[in-house]
Amino acid sequence: MRLPTNLDKDSNSVTASISGLPAARVTADDSSWPERARAMTPLLRERADAIEAGRELTPDVLDALHERELFRLTLPSHVGGHELPIPVLASVTEIIAGADASTAWCLGQAFGCAMSAAFLDEEPAREVFGPPDAVLAWGAGTQGKAVATDGGYVVNGTWRFASGAKHATWLGGHCKVYEANGTPRLYPDGVHASRTALFRRERATIADDWYVMGLKGTRSEGYAVEELFVDSRLTLDRETPEECRLDSTLYVFPTTNVYASVFSGVALGIARAMLDDLFTLAGTKSQRGARTSMRDSAVVHTRLAELEAMLGSARAYQRETICAIWDEVDAARALTMTQRARIRLATTWAINQATAVCEQVYRLAGSTAIFEDHVFERRFRDAHAVSQQVQGRHTNFETVGRHMLGLDIETMFM
Repeated sequence: MRLPTNLDKDSNSVTASISGLPAARVTADDSSWPERARAMTPLLRERADAIEAGRELTPDVLDALHERELFRLTLPSHVGGHELPIPVLASVTEIIAGADASTAWCLGQAFGCAMSAAFLDEEPAREVFGPPDAVLAWGAGTQGKAVATDGGYVVNGTWRFASGAKHATWLGGHCKVYEANGTPRLYPDGVHASRTALFRRERATIADDWYVMGLKGTRSEGYAVEELFVDSRLTLDRETPEECRLDSTLYVFPTTNVYASVFSGVALGIARAMLDDLFTLAGTKSQRGARTSMRDSAVVHTRLAELEAMLGSARAYQRETICAIWDEVDAARALTMTQRARIRLATTWAINQATAVCEQVYRLAGSTAIFEDHVFERRFRDAHAVSQQVQGRHTNFETVGRHMLGLDIETMFM
């Protein structure tokens, strides 16, 4: 599924303005997904306060997401999924984040997790993802231990940051693998082998530990399992391309590239909404002690224009990069380390620039922004929670710079 970069007269394609994808174009079927996301935004704005207060997505929001099949965008077609291009996924999270960042984050996390279906045989993939309300969530890091046994593995481990764990039907645990005699299983290059074990949510002990400043509604809580047998059919190695059962372009990309793309979309969506709110505020507010209203202030005029350019350029860079690389990978059916570095650079830059825009908007909004009953305050917190995740780390720039100079890098961050 290629995203052509040249304008054509194909009646099955639509302009980029519909999908939010500059330069690239998408098929009519693909372009409908951002529109489905946009149709969700009135409900999300109404439920945003309840999502934050309850620290989870509300039942009606979950019902609407499932009805529109937005959790199924990265699932293989044989389990009822849509295998969408990464630029479309990023567009969806950007649109949703403009209404509620927690919902967008949960979707983005689920997109990466659902890609695991391509690494499973069809029967276990249907077991996990077949039901219409199926959602897989998993925590960060290879924190578990999987000991090989007859037919599978005995899994022990504790994981944190499983975004969407409250509404997930299955959980995953990334584990280091050991043979039955206790010796580490090694890859051919000598690195300790790992696998992700999938198990029903009710088989884990859930920790109610998600008390945070932003993205409160994601319920990114921890969980643990002890001496849990997991059938080998329900385990996978995400970092071994040979285990992938499908040749769709989407599954050529590692999940880290998908997370980088969709979570940078979340950051851009928050910043876009926050800047739009500032434009609205500037039309009506007169700040105490100021000689002019915000609408008539030359300082405000200048800062609004600068912030618009700052956000627009970051978004354009992110979009151009992921669209171009999608086309390149679609043609070559392979992803190079340089392409991974380009995605890492553009998405990290987008997250950090979007955060900087949010900080400046917060300052320009003055005292209005400090009240909990105004959306500035929540978006400010959500943006800074996004910035603290691995996809926004400043050390990502160092990693990319090392690659540009031909030095060794940790591939897990690319």
